[in-house]
Amino acid sequence: MSHIKNLQAAMKENNTEAILISSEINQRYLSNFAYTDGFMLILPDEALLLTDFRYVEAAKESADEGMQVLTPEKGATDAICTILGEHNCARVAIEEDNISYATYERYRKTFVGSTLEGGASALLTRLRLHKSDEELEKIARAQSVTDAAFAHILKVLTPEMTEIDVALELEMFMRRAGAQSLAFDTIAVSGTNSSRPHGVPRPVKLERGFLTMDFGARVDGYCSDMTRTVVLGKADEEIKKVYNTVLLAQTVALEAAAEGVSCHALDTAARNVIHGAGYKGCFGHSLGHGVGMYIHEEPRLSPKADNADVLERGHVVTFEPGIYIEGKYGCRIEDMIGIKADGTVMTFVVDGRQSHTVGTTLREMAAIMYAAGEVI
Repeated sequence: MSHIKNLQAAMKENNTEAILISSEINQRYLSNFAYTDGFMLILPDEALLLTDFRYVEAAKESADEGMQVLTPEKGATDAICTILGEHNCARVAIEEDNISYATYERYRKTFVGSTLEGGASALLTRLRLHKSDEELEKIARAQSVTDAAFAHILKVLTPEMTEIDVALELEMFMRRAGAQSLAFDTIAVSGTNSSRPHGVPRPVKLERGFLTMDFGARVDGYCSDMTRTVVLGKADEEIKKVYNTVLLAQTVALEAAAEGVSCHALDTAARNVIHGAGYKGCFGHSLGHGVGMYIHEEPRLSPKADNADVLERGHVVTFEPGIYIEGKYGCRIEDMIGIKADGTVMTFVVDGRQSHTVGTTLREMAAIMYAAGEVI
């Protein structure tokens, strides 16, 4: 069943008369067509894509079958108002997470005769939560680009590069390798800057010690997300301990991942490893988050997750524990898994240096210590 059909089925269950879609990502999710200026109006038995001359040919070629493409002469909002009247739509659900107050007021004044209400964002969030195997394959393709970028950066790193140089090198490689865009702003932080989980790359030469790189590609609308930490120079014993602790924390959580496992429990499993190694207070973020067309989606692998929140078929989540010592350095390792339609766990990355395949024994994983060597 297509995403449109799934949404329309949910609308009928909820007695929703109409949904107005204006966010680019949700428009693409529903129509399979990427455009930046227009609307979608979803009715229980009709799906309308409203655009203009710039996109009409591409829309008719690319949009999913059953999607009616309209190019209103007097403007999209006037056309929507007319259509709502023709269908006697007294209530219109809007994307409460994407609409500004100013836009809401403009809609309210334009769509006379229809009451605007929230709920569209929440409904679409629930639908996007469960990826089909086809969507999992798109995420896998995005991750293959990201994985190749990591292999590339290891070959070109030099002591003369800046953090910005590293970020740009990763970004250019991903675009050349097939990424339509970046999934998010690339992080490449070294030395003392690596202690900041979302540090900003600086125009300064790479510092010795940890180099943490968080990067991802967007392919066919779907995101990938990966973090790798390597060492510039020789790793001392504490650096080895930090890295191996993070790797072990991720491994323990990955091996526990399965359909029906609590999101809270997975976070706890990783956190207990880090706290037990003496780094309590150094892992301040959650273990992971959902990934799809948005880089951050539900579910959340978090200490705040409800016990009822469990991994389900179609979920894609990151596992990204880290240790950050303020003013000194930080280390994070991140990979994604998905739960397929048959309930099995799939991993998206085997990069040849850190094998994070679910099922690998803890002893084998703990023995993998790439950061113990000299990179440059």
